[in-house]
Amino acid sequence: MSLALSTLLFEWRRYLAAVIALALAGVLMLALSAMFIGILQSFTATIDKSRAQVIILPAAASSLGGPGGGGGALPKRTVPLIYRHPEVVEVQDPPGDFGRFFGPGQTNPTMVNVMVIDTSPNGVTLPDDFTDDMRRAIEPPYNVGVDSSAVKQLGVKLGDEASINGRTVRIALIMDGYANSQAPGVVMSRQTQRLMGSANDDTYGLLMVRIKNTSEKDIKRVVDELNAMADGQYKAWAKEALAAATVKDAMSEGLLAIILGFMSIIGFVIGVVITWQTLRGAILANIKEFASLRALGVSIGQLRGVVMELSFWVGILGIAASAVLMVGITFLAKSANIPMGFELGSSIQTGVLLLLISIMSGALTLGALKKGEPADLLK
Repeated sequence: MSLALSTLLFEWRRYLAAVIALALAGVLMLALSAMFIGILQSFTATIDKSRAQVIILPAAASSLGGPGGGGGALPKRTVPLIYRHPEVVEVQDPPGDFGRFFGPGQTNPTMVNVMVIDTSPNGVTLPDDFTDDMRRAIEPPYNVGVDSSAVKQLGVKLGDEASINGRTVRIALIMDGYANSQAPGVVMSRQTQRLMGSANDDTYGLLMVRIKNTSEKDIKRVVDELNAMADGQYKAWAKEALAAATVKDAMSEGLLAIILGFMSIIGFVIGVVITWQTLRGAILANIKEFASLRALGVSIGQLRGVVMELSFWVGILGIAASAVLMVGITFLAKSANIPMGFELGSSIQTGVLLLLISIMSGALTLGALKKGEPADLLK
């Protein structure tokens, strides 16, 4: 075991503040973006969890939302154009809308996010986490499902009757995984949507496409071929690529990008200052030990290496502590009906920044070693 790691293990109390500072800096940089990604994913849950492999958007759209999103609507004639590809098995639109919801005894409406799915077995718009029993529960006309996180807010329980846009519905399903802090999610079948008079068969916001072969290579090939056939009338996306583009597009939006950048800078500065001062205090507290090592022939360069290795291990512990805190915060957010979403790239970037903070703090601490002269042991 190295000297740096041994020092950290036996003097852990001296370095605990630095680890906590790094963990909190990581939470500060990651929590806001995770909350925003979670809110974004809650509105696109039925798309992300669909059994489609390819998503069709208007030609001008660069994502599902954000400054590059939009792009108009797809006309009805787009559907047969997609079916021209021999690999295409099924094409459906995922209609959705907002509605005015009245629970039993409620006098003031609650705005809900209405998600519409096809209840046919293995339908392309049927979420992949829906069991056969869940599918059958909302199959009868006017049967709907609500997320468990919204039950209290909507004032309903399983079997209750409620009202959406003036039509009486029955709560036939309580589901999980569709929490939405902006508007409670309500799922209904396409048949129920049509009976309620809110279906639009003339234009579509997007289309979901299922293909025969679902390997990553085949999906990419079909997407490229569909785009080659599009003639500027639509744009095909692999579902995972579209999800990544949507997050990137939304997080690049002016005000949000400024807020996230500001929080990252604040977290970085706080992390550097507190970690630097903590490491400096710990090194000065052990300065006589470092002076003894110099008296025994250990060079100042080797001691600097020990300090830098020590700062590296503090960074690793800080990353681990930040991950533990984020898990706890995620559970607390879920209990408060606040969805959290994590992007791999953003999480890796935060981890690298925390390690950089720790190493930078270690570099700023090297000057304290000058106080550990062997002659000071004779005083």
